[in-house]
Amino acid sequence: MKLKIYTDGACSGNPGKGGWAAIILDDKTIQFTISGSAENTTNNRMELTAPIMALKKIKKKSEITIITDSLYVKDGITEWIQKWRINGWKNSNKKPIKNKDLWIKLDASCKKHKVMWKWVKAHAEDKFNNLADELAVSKTK
Repeated sequence: MKLKIYTDGACSGNPGKGGWAAIILDDKTIQFTISGSAENTTNNRMELTAPIMALKKIKKKSEITIITDSLYVKDGITEWIQKWRINGWKNSNKKPIKNKDLWIKLDASCKKHKVMWKWVKAHAEDKFNNLADELAVSKTK
């Protein structure tokens, strides 16, 4: 099965009340949307939570393209994570990486599927990215 998942996170204050959202599509048809919130969190934690929660919903091994407007998430999972694992979850300055718990969950979630990552510009002309943003922001109220 091939799926697309649009994800986004938002935060009112940073830290503050956060929201996350994911839109799961089969071809161009929305299969379902999920969203949630957290108190006293950060935008980056919400950006990471969205794909984790979306991947949890997909029970059958699938080919998934996750579309995010967060370079932090995309670059972290496709480039930086390999070095973090080797360096004991420390960054290039030998300091513990932020959000380690969520990076470990996201890494494990990706291994259950064939996952590709795509970045899109935020608040541009991508209707599903904009919808994910609206859902995430609505959870910060």
